[in-house]
Amino acid sequence: MDGTLSQNDLSHVVEADRAHVWHHLIQHKPFETNDPRIIVEGKGMRVWDQKGKEHLDAVSGGVWTVNVGYGRESIAKAVYDQLVKLNYFAGTAGSIPGALFSERLIEKMPGMTRTYYCNSGSEANEKAFKMVRQIAHKRYGGKKNKILFRDRDYHGTTIATLSAGGQDERGAQYGPFTPGFVRVPHCLEYRAGDQGAPSENYGEWAANQIEEVILREGADTVGALCLEPVTAGGGVITPPQGYWERVQEICRKYDILLHIDEVVCGVGRTGKWFGYQHYGVKPDMVTMAKGVASGYAAIACLVTTEDVFSMFKDDHSDPMNYFRDISTFGGCTAGPAAALENMRIIEDEDLLDNTVRMGDYMLDALRALADKHPVIGEVRGKGLFLGAELVEDRESRKPMAEKRVQKIVADCMDQGVVIGATNRSLPGYNNTLCFSPALIAGKDDIDQIVASVDEALGREFG
Repeated sequence: MDGTLSQNDLSHVVEADRAHVWHHLIQHKPFETNDPRIIVEGKGMRVWDQKGKEHLDAVSGGVWTVNVGYGRESIAKAVYDQLVKLNYFAGTAGSIPGALFSERLIEKMPGMTRTYYCNSGSEANEKAFKMVRQIAHKRYGGKKNKILFRDRDYHGTTIATLSAGGQDERGAQYGPFTPGFVRVPHCLEYRAGDQGAPSENYGEWAANQIEEVILREGADTVGALCLEPVTAGGGVITPPQGYWERVQEICRKYDILLHIDEVVCGVGRTGKWFGYQHYGVKPDMVTMAKGVASGYAAIACLVTTEDVFSMFKDDHSDPMNYFRDISTFGGCTAGPAAALENMRIIEDEDLLDNTVRMGDYMLDALRALADKHPVIGEVRGKGLFLGAELVEDRESRKPMAEKRVQKIVADCMDQGVVIGATNRSLPGYNNTLCFSPALIAGKDDIDQIVASVDEALGREFG
């Protein structure tokens, strides 16, 4: 840390934060006697707090966002240059970076043609839900309006996205929820026994559970199915073999739009530009946010096929037949300017290839750790997006208590390594350690992350 601010300045910052900032996802009672953590600086894979302590960030900004690492001057310069030229105009008109980034993005997404800009993943998913509802009115007399979502998946913090949330503790105390959202079962093969699933062909079985829900609800009432390609905060769940092929077949069979939520997986996290591209899926709608600009500016996108876009085009015989929606800050030019440079960095530095190599390296390292620590029930993931599920014992697969899992996270933090874990999301199943280091990670970074977990597990479980 370069120490630009004096210790007196930093002390003032801490007190101003304590007195006036309402932090995300944090109980503030402890701040009455303990200082809040202030992150002062970041460079590459590392951040420094107000005490000057260095941390290796294994979760890309805490919430899977800073894909190309901290301190990228070229992105900051691209944003600066754009803001001086034009900072904002409402999305009713275009902008140079908006047009150019959309073009570059669509090049990475064969079959998709249109980009709708907004400012967060929650908002992007809301836009998709609104499109589904409007299509239901335009084409199906309002009837085909239900949206299916999957247990353990997460799609945002608004009331509507919580209505489509498969993490019950996330939604606790925020109901009543928006009607028309229907849950389907998760696809975590490690927990197949809890579902009463057969021992063979689990992927197909899990997908068929979706079809059962469709038939129960009535296929003529279901407009879309919204899924993460790899479930993120619900436990880093990679889809079982045969799952996505069957899911797509079901959607086509019943004329159901397939909405893939790439807010976490999108723009390189799994080793491809988008997570769905590992599985041969052809979505109708794709939402993305976090890694689109690596947190250097706020931006989210809803990308659709031309077929979906065309449903909102007509000759103005009905003045209500266009998508009557606006995102105020979807008109900011900083987002697409940052996203263009973010994409260039990923390409020029071969970060997709690095994500595959380092992801495989980390997966092997975590599996070796599982051989040493029997409390690790399963290691899973894709690219630099990995999870280690902790259990009381491997035979019963009883989930490790959340408090003990959080002690591992805290121990790693004390060692100067920031990792994540499912927490206050899944009743009884907040037991997965989560890792998503930046796509620039090297072997030394991975080794330090795994070593910290090894040390923490050894202290807690012997």
